[in-house]
Amino acid sequence: MSNDCGKIDELGENRSAPAYPEKLDKIIHLFEQLPEDERRETLVAYADNAKKQEPRPGEKFNLEDVRKDEECMDTVGVYLHVTLGPEVQTLTRSMTAILCKGLEGCTPQEIVDLPSDFVTRIVGSELVRVRSQTIYYVLTRIKGICKVYLNRQRMAQSQVA
Repeated sequence: MSNDCGKIDELGENRSAPAYPEKLDKIIHLFEQLPEDERRETLVAYADNAKKQEPRPGEKFNLEDVRKDEECMDTVGVYLHVTLGPEVQTLTRSMTAILCKGLEGCTPQEIVDLPSDFVTRIVGSELVRVRSQTIYYVLTRIKGICKVYLNRQRMAQSQVA
């Protein structure tokens, strides 16, 4: 399995009017077409590429949220980008890479409004049953920081008005 997720993503194309952001919709479509063994191999390929989503030295963020919560074994940083260490579980890394790539260019409000039903379509129902907390954890964290960002913007705008 190739570690070049750009080529992998192209296999998920050929969709009409996505209900999700276009990049995420292509990834969902790709995973829906794969048999279980190839789905897991592709999740590993995304996990191997998660490092590309890490913040670059000197990069500035409006919000940073780095913590380890009860519902996840891994420490995850959300910066409107997500960063993970090498010891992080494969499934967390793969979902992080998928979400970063699929949600790139979305507004915080689009992310907050995003339904989570696509997760099963990507990882398959078996992994959702076994690892549901991990799978939804990263999406919940991303949505949470977007809500904080939107609330801060609203407060700042109301102070100006």
